[in-house]
Amino acid sequence: MEKKMMKKSGRRIVWMLLLLAGGLALKAQPERPVRYQPGEKLKYDIHFAFVAAGNAFLTVTRDTFRGREAWRIRLVGQTTGLADVIYKVRDRYECYMDPETGFPLFAIRDIHEGNYRRYNEVTFDHTSRPDSSIVYSQHKGKVVVPKNIYDILTAFYFFRNHYARYPFRPREVVVIQSYFTDELFPLKMRYLGRETIKVGKEKIRCLRFGPVTEVGRAFASEDDMAMWLSDDDNFLPVKAVISLKVGSFKIFLRDYEGLKYPFEALVRER
Repeated sequence: MEKKMMKKSGRRIVWMLLLLAGGLALKAQPERPVRYQPGEKLKYDIHFAFVAAGNAFLTVTRDTFRGREAWRIRLVGQTTGLADVIYKVRDRYECYMDPETGFPLFAIRDIHEGNYRRYNEVTFDHTSRPDSSIVYSQHKGKVVVPKNIYDILTAFYFFRNHYARYPFRPREVVVIQSYFTDELFPLKMRYLGRETIKVGKEKIRCLRFGPVTEVGRAFASEDDMAMWLSDDDNFLPVKAVISLKVGSFKIFLRDYEGLKYPFEALVRER
């Protein structure tokens, strides 16, 4: 039973890192250019230990929600090969975002993991209360949350917008607030410096971050996660590593299209 719970925790963290994070930073940030656009498509490979275990797709498209313009953000993750035979996963997260504010309007979480099923819809109300927002969850009902709360998908895009080209200090920690799995989910992101890493056949200049993990059932220390985002105007997540007690997950950017800016973090061989 303990091993099964560790695996479930690891899967959740995989998608969290793909989505990694933004929300409401504690210190004010100046207005910055939008780092993404409709038509952006990111594709990832997922490995458990040394075995290919699955893939994920993260996309942004134009859409509408209740008659108003919206950008639809969609994350789909699934197991493949032997992993699909052992423990089949088909997970989907979606969000309709207001393109003017970046705040979520409506979110879907659709989880299929082995025999486990979980489906939930959450509607966001940012205007009814002057000092807070309201979320309406199928499972939890009405919940009052901090003003202008983000879901986990819009949180990631907030992070990309506001922290690309940000002058981080060594080991600076950014506290982020989001609403995920029917609860407030504060994240602590520690900046760990610049690195050039190899992803497939490409070398990419990156900023490295260490989400502070909670020591306990799944993690042995606070430093059991790491992720790398491209050191350019796109600020793409290109690699993540999650070290669990049951093994290590690695996530790599496999392909991309529709980027708003040139991928200048790529190291060009002379």
